Amino acid sequence: MAITSANQLELLQTAEAVAREKMIDPELVIQAMEDSLARAAKSRYGAEMDIRVAIDRKTGRAKFTRVRTVVGDDEVENYQAQLTVEQAKPFLAEPAVGDEIIDEVPPVDLGRIAAQSAKQVILQKVREAERDRQYEEFKDRKGTIINGVVKREEYGNIIVDIGRGEAILRRNERIGRESFRPNDRIRSYIKDVRHEPRGPQVFLSRTDPQFMAELFKMEVPEIYDGIIEIKAVARDPGSRAKIAVISYDNSIDPVGACVGMRGSRVQAVVGELQGEKIDIIPWNADQATFLVNALQPAEVSKVVIDEEANRIVVVVPDEQLSLAIGRRGQNVRLASQLTGLDIDIMTEADESQRRQAEFAERTKLFVDSLDLDEFFAQLLVAEGFTSLEEVAYVDLDELLAIEGVDEGTAGELQTRAREYLEEQARKAMEAALALGLEQSLIDFEGLTPQMLEALAKDGVKTLEDFATCADWELAGGWTTMNGQRVKDEGILEKFDMSLEEAQHLVMTARVQLGWVDPSELEAPKAEAGDDDEEAEA
Repeated sequence: MAITSANQLELLQTAEAVAREKMIDPELVIQAMEDSLARAAKSRYGAEMDIRVAIDRKTGRAKFTRVRTVVGDDEVENYQAQLTVEQAKPFLAEPAVGDEIIDEVPPVDLGRIAAQSAKQVILQKVREAERDRQYEEFKDRKGTIINGVVKREEYGNIIVDIGRGEAILRRNERIGRESFRPNDRIRSYIKDVRHEPRGPQVFLSRTDPQFMAELFKMEVPEIYDGIIEIKAVARDPGSRAKIAVISYDNSIDPVGACVGMRGSRVQAVVGELQGEKIDIIPWNADQATFLVNALQPAEVSKVVIDEEANRIVVVVPDEQLSLAIGRRGQNVRLASQLTGLDIDIMTEADESQRRQAEFAERTKLFVDSLDLDEFFAQLLVAEGFTSLEEVAYVDLDELLAIEGVDEGTAGELQTRAREYLEEQARKAMEAALALGLEQSLIDFEGLTPQMLEALAKDGVKTLEDFATCADWELAGGWTTMNGQRVKDEGILEKFDMSLEEAQHLVMTARVQLGWVDPSELEAPKAEAGDDDEEAEA
């Protein structure tokens, strides 16, 4: 393959043909040709020479040049590509370090091996350019649906032809009972696009919850137009799914719009998902209302939300329990995914039993601590009193509001409650001191004797010990491990201490010890106040 005038234009024609076929920039192909010709020329003239090739973009003429760079006297490492200032004087009038001497050399006549090597270089460069183009094209389509044709199956993974490249549908991203054959058309969700050692990879999914959301967007014009929004999706692929929607136009029913005339819209989605049953649920900002909707078709009697623990207790009629839980827990699991809450379900009978147990426990507390008969203790519980502190320090009028309670009885109740609490505080302090509690923590404001006893039992005996505690160590919290929420018991959690209160106490202790500058705590507050003033302005 000699570069002669006869085939000079062929270089440009070949570059354009390859670029058109691979849908890449012709300039990239020409640069690949230049690199391949330069590598072939080096094998002819010497690998240590710096041979460069430039192809004229109009005529196709390939110009071969040898480049030598001027370096310092002690820096010459390659005598074929470098020379000193003294050696460069015959070629340059005033040579300086960094100057280049460029000499044109005769074009090479490529032998079979050199031509093959040049071809491999061109193919490699073209392949790299093609991969870059594929990545740039598909990275912006992540999160959308794409149609493709099944090419083959490899170890349970489906290789899909998506037009300008291939994508992979992994085994765990396929709906359980579906199967594909070569040349089958397939619709999938682009879950991820990333660079891999073997080139850019497009990963597809048919089990991702957003695949169903995108299908609804295609079938329901109101969702595409933004009139209806999909707020949450939960799926058990191939079996059942729940989708929560809201309408921003009062005249449009979001559920009806997604179902369509005689179920036409939802059936189109169900057909694509291999018969997956879909519950379309109206979204509501109120968590309790939303959860009641999410547990459909089961009926809910009562909902109790624990916002701090991010948990919720749902009470259902006895005959609705199996329906609320669903087959293998499917219904409650999907409702939990949809709402983002951990859900505990109990029957009305279980809930009644729990309330009776709480009633009996509080009654016994008042009987034992206030020396009351059972009837009077039950009367206090029935009126909403849950602790001795409430009885001891509540406004006297609230006790007088109880039928049959006069001022003398109310005063005696409060006196007994206060004396009992004081005795308990004295015993707790004695126990804490016996455990080694130091005065620095006793003098710290905000901790009761019972709290001090609990801290001492846990090894927190000084103000320094207390200041090193984390807020969750005191108030408790929740940790997610392997997808499961695990309860972290707090030292002071049984005293109903919140995370905010724990954080305030710990930071106060650190300030008192000089570990934290109070101005550092006030600065963020001041900035927040400035922001609020600017917002009001």
